[in-house]
Amino acid sequence: MSKPLIGVTTYLDQARWGVWEMPAALLPAQYPRLVQASGGLATMLPPDEPSAAASVVARLDGLVIAGGADVEPVRYGAEPDPRTGPPARARDTWELALIDAALASGTPVLGICRGMQLLNVALGGTLVQHLDGHVESVGVIGRHAVKPVPGTRYATLVPELTTVPTYHHQAVDRLGRGLSPSAYAEDGTVEAIELPDPVWALGVQWHPEMGEDLRVMQGLVAAAST
Repeated sequence: MSKPLIGVTTYLDQARWGVWEMPAALLPAQYPRLVQASGGLATMLPPDEPSAAASVVARLDGLVIAGGADVEPVRYGAEPDPRTGPPARARDTWELALIDAALASGTPVLGICRGMQLLNVALGGTLVQHLDGHVESVGVIGRHAVKPVPGTRYATLVPELTTVPTYHHQAVDRLGRGLSPSAYAEDGTVEAIELPDPVWALGVQWHPEMGEDLRVMQGLVAAAST
């Protein structure tokens, strides 16, 4: 049986390697490693024209919206908070188009950190622009406990209280259309969201690629295999 092809969105940033420094489509190696360890094949999806999204998604078995910059507040009808980071407009436009195409086609989709927030925004939800206590320090992945909501897809994958790798200062506020919370932090922050069957769409606020627990990605790969 062939392995499912999982597309993972990328950063678009200035980078340096060898003797070069120039704009680059970037993806931390932990993302493809997590896909590979979970039984999938990984391919990178750098920002492109939104009109290409449906064609790209049609070639995939599953989609991962990776972490990264804050979603631009105009996307959910808000003024930017002074603590909201610079926008990544090319990513916002491209990834929203990919999410729309995946949901329309029934392609399984997993949103990670920013990806979860963008899934919520794609369905008309809003975000809290600044949240204290979920970043340990700049550039350092922290950990905190996450409790699943019984009966949800996430709880089927991870039924117990777990400690997850985390690095975010924004979070879901008003849930988008059809979305349900499927995990919470101890302070009440929504840590996972999902759409009901038959659509396989899950967002997690933490960074599974920075830990050892494969179950969330394995859930995506299993859905993509069908």
